[in-house]
Amino acid sequence: MTTTTHRPVESMSRGVRDAIVDQLRACHTPEEILHFENWFNSQTNSGPLHEVICDFLRTRSISRGLAAKWLGVLIADRESKLKL
Repeated sequence: MTTTTHRPVESMSRGVRDAIVDQLRACHTPEEILHFENWFNSQTNSGPLHEVICDFLRTRSISRGLAAKWLGVLIADRESKLKL
């Protein structure tokens, strides 16, 4: 069964997936991750970055540790925005 949440990773070439992962790995601070998220969400039509990261995790393209790090930053940012 294929759902729309699986489409971004399936429709990306391996090179594109690798480039996204490399770019995220190059981010060393939460600010860098958030900056990349803003760029990614505004410049691509692959879906929000958090969904792409979840798809990478689902297809085992990245480790649980990396996914937890990146998603933790994105979730913390959303939480801080909601508290305002």
